[in-house]
Amino acid sequence: MFTETAFRQIPVIDFANASNSDPVLRRALAAELKDACTNVGFFYIKNHGIPSDVISATVDAAQSFFSLPLAAKQEIDIHKSPNFKGYTALLGENTDPANRGDLHEGFDIGWEPLETSTPSNGGVREDGAMAGVNVWPDVNHRFRQDVLTYYHAAVGLGLKLFPLFALALNLPEDWFNDKVRFPPWRENCPNNGDKASSEHISVISRRMTVIHVPAEG
Repeated sequence: MFTETAFRQIPVIDFANASNSDPVLRRALAAELKDACTNVGFFYIKNHGIPSDVISATVDAAQSFFSLPLAAKQEIDIHKSPNFKGYTALLGENTDPANRGDLHEGFDIGWEPLETSTPSNGGVREDGAMAGVNVWPDVNHRFRQDVLTYYHAAVGLGLKLFPLFALALNLPEDWFNDKVRFPPWRENCPNNGDKASSEHISVISRRMTVIHVPAEG
């Protein structure tokens, strides 16, 4: 029976044991995650393993890009992209028809191998409207490297969460493995005529959001 419970603060979960092979420690961590997801819906992670210099470089890259003149940013406007990649201007996105637009700028990318020297999707074929190559600003050549470095680190953190989610659900640790591969795994996927299309895999892989929150003060 489900009962609503109030919470006074967002849980802080120590991820130091996320890669520990001790099943007792892993199940204890999984229990913390289950409690946070069930009773709160989100949580902070400490000892997440993403280097501080990677985070700082990405924040600096974002500040540098969004400080550019609007005309420069609109060179890679998301509305020029056939697959919804690139820059979104202030009020350029609207998730509530009652408003005239969302009060944020944005920059959307998808999977791309970090080691690739030129912008591409690495030959990865994906289904869905967002399949295709990323676009990157010409005026800041460090932007791509810094953003992708953080992107891959955050993906790695997310992949560490799934075995723990499986434990929390009393499933085998590897239960999510064929559902959250990056790039998405296409082997033996049903074709688009089937109800359980490969799009379901990409939806599952995006079931959580990893957000960097600056330290207070």
